[in-house]
Amino acid sequence: MSLFGALFSGVTGLSAQSQSMGMISDNISNVSTTAYKGAVADFSTLVTTTAGVTTFAPGGVQSNTNYEISRQGLIEPSSSPTDVAIVGDGFFVVSDLADDTGDQLYTRAGSFKTDALGSLRNSAGFYLQGWELDNNDNIVDVNEISTVNIRLVNGTATATTNIDIGANLDASQTPHGVAYTAGEMADYFNSNGASGVQPHFSRNIQVFDSLGRPHSLTIGFLKDTATSTWQVEVYADDAEIETATHPNGLLASGTVTFAGTGAPASISITPLIPAATANAPVGIDWLDADGASNSEITVDFGTVGETNGLSQFAANFNVVFANQNGADVGQLNGVSISDEGFVIASFSNGEQKKLYKLPIATFANPLALNPRTGNVFNETVASGTFNLREAGVGGAGQISASSLEAANVDIADEFTKMIVTQRAYSANARIITTTDEMLDELIRLNR
Repeated sequence: MSLFGALFSGVTGLSAQSQSMGMISDNISNVSTTAYKGAVADFSTLVTTTAGVTTFAPGGVQSNTNYEISRQGLIEPSSSPTDVAIVGDGFFVVSDLADDTGDQLYTRAGSFKTDALGSLRNSAGFYLQGWELDNNDNIVDVNEISTVNIRLVNGTATATTNIDIGANLDASQTPHGVAYTAGEMADYFNSNGASGVQPHFSRNIQVFDSLGRPHSLTIGFLKDTATSTWQVEVYADDAEIETATHPNGLLASGTVTFAGTGAPASISITPLIPAATANAPVGIDWLDADGASNSEITVDFGTVGETNGLSQFAANFNVVFANQNGADVGQLNGVSISDEGFVIASFSNGEQKKLYKLPIATFANPLALNPRTGNVFNETVASGTFNLREAGVGGAGQISASSLEAANVDIADEFTKMIVTQRAYSANARIITTTDEMLDELIRLNR
């Protein structure tokens, strides 16, 4: 019994070491595979019970496969803006089908590229999943993810919402000596000087509506007879706006009073719409036939008591800066993934739009995930149910943009294991040949 047991024990040793060599060969062959998780042979005994303590029944050995899923590989820089890596725990969520009907799988391989239909896929062909964002960059539904596709956005236009102006108003200017009525500078502009009052100084600023159509707003300044006081108007071409709400093209009017330091002592500008409230955003009712949504633009003339916007010194009129946001229509020309996990579309007009946010899937026991072809894993009962978290929240790892995780395989360690495995295999083979010789001796006893 013991001789045959030794023979069988040697056979189990050969089988276990063969499996170990298979794992080593897999590890070495995947040393360049992005985020590959090496397999390690875990040997355990096979024990055969006996009737008494004076006899021994050999059982042998078995080999179990353990994937080093939790051991992170080296994070390496990449030149691709859609390559990402996870620093810490967690997995990217992917699917084997683009229409969100496929299996939900998990991977650390973040080498994603845009395919012909605009979906982001990794090198193994799995589709990246993410949370869709609304226009305010907020997640639409944290319980629903879908394939990241950037072709859903053909172009974008950004309406102007803010204007910053910094200018010096000449303190030596002779005041306007006639009683002034709000809207006269706008009237002068839209009547081509036939009526109204010419401003002492004005500045045209280009803005954009919600459809990306450019418009010109003018800010006019007229020195009043009151000490250090300037009348201010914001107006537009009356052919571009609804004159029922903006008579003569007037959008807002008010006064700026300066202190002896040259800085504003008070700024009070009141828009015609949406409300007659001083320093409220300037509401613009664009021409309805043009189809653009109405605009609200905040005009920042600077801080009271400081010369970081308007100033009044005895010097020539001068515009130091006139900045505004907004942009005309831009076409999609690129996509990137940020460190926060946002999938960002870039457009030819310089604008950017966040389309998705990548969730990080975490598990109670990631070592129990089941490996699948393509460097992906699927959930098992032992791994626990997945949890989708934002990067860096609740134990989820951070996202590293323009980076890839290398395989967690050490070539030197694998070759060392190969030598040990080879010797162990030879030793087990020797057990079989030696046992065979002993059995042959036993058989020859009856001759």
